[in-house]
Amino acid sequence: MDDLEAIRRLKRGDIGGLEILVSRHQSKAIRVAALIVGDEQIAEDVTQDTFLKIFKHIGRFDESRPFEPYLMRSVVHTARDAAQKTSKWQSLDVEGGEETIEHLIAHAESVESQVEQKQRDGEIIEALLKLSPRQRVVIVQRYYLGLSEKEMSEEMDIAPGTIKWLLNAARTRLRDLLRSKRSVE
Repeated sequence: MDDLEAIRRLKRGDIGGLEILVSRHQSKAIRVAALIVGDEQIAEDVTQDTFLKIFKHIGRFDESRPFEPYLMRSVVHTARDAAQKTSKWQSLDVEGGEETIEHLIAHAESVESQVEQKQRDGEIIEALLKLSPRQRVVIVQRYYLGLSEKEMSEEMDIAPGTIKWLLNAARTRLRDLLRSKRSVE
């Protein structure tokens, strides 16, 4: 069963439709939320809250549009709100440098390279959590969800120039944090 049929079932009052959507999209939603809030438990709560909001307002969902981008936008908004409310962050171990986030998360050929990759990922996440919630949101939207600057501008209702500025500031800060981590080692 595809997302559209699950949504139609849900609109008819069949809770089985929600179960299908949750089983299909929950893992990715939790990963997105965790990248923004920095805490696995809060990310799970954010994801659960998002699915409950979607359940309550499913009647307004436009069936001509794909469900996953709608869900991920909702997760990002809920996670951003949760991140702004909390000042307590749990650090995860990650490393990186001037390489792009996509490149660092992509490669692992041997056990040794997998260990090194895990260390880099941990350093990236640690650095990511030192960004402001707003900066984390634009990094996750751009590099994890693959949204264009135009899509991000429309989604966040922010001028395109502001999105470019936020992305630049976030990348610069990440680069600086990762460089300082390397220089300490």
